[in-house]
Amino acid sequence: MNKKLVALSGGAALVLALSGCGGGGDDSEKKANAWAKSVCDEVQPQLKKIQGANASIRAASEEQDSKKLQQTDSKAFQQISESYAALAKAVKKAGAPPVDNGAQTQKQAVKELNATSGAYNDLQTTVDKLDTSDKSKFAEGLKGVADELKKLSDSGDKALQQLQAGKVGTAMSKQPGCQKPKTGATSAT
Repeated sequence: MNKKLVALSGGAALVLALSGCGGGGDDSEKKANAWAKSVCDEVQPQLKKIQGANASIRAASEEQDSKKLQQTDSKAFQQISESYAALAKAVKKAGAPPVDNGAQTQKQAVKELNATSGAYNDLQTTVDKLDTSDKSKFAEGLKGVADELKKLSDSGDKALQQLQAGKVGTAMSKQPGCQKPKTGATSAT
């Protein structure tokens, strides 16, 4: 299960990867900050949902009841999928960032976020189809899910490295909405 948790955390990093390189001029920083704010205001609620879904998976990782574990993972994957889809909409709505190749950067970010959403939706479908009546088959199926999560995390990390740079990335890192939600005491849901 630890592999799965690491992969889930890495996938969320893509949220902060919505920047590009270049730009210039005296007001480019102001434009970058305005664009970053328009995106980041939409990001924080989604990051909290992703974080909550990851927390529910961690809490259920020691669950002995296969059916309960399946239900928890399925619900978490659905929440994460919906959050990435909402993030893609937010980036699309914000328009192209004010950097060189901004339209391409935006298009690529939306594509990556939608692909991540789809991948989590696929994981939900896979988990839903696992046979919970046979613990060994269920465990083997979960191993396959963990492997897919690892691939998902790796592709998200590559997108992050490719997209995170320049003035927009700096502007986004300053926006409260794009900062990772602080984790407090365990909360009841």
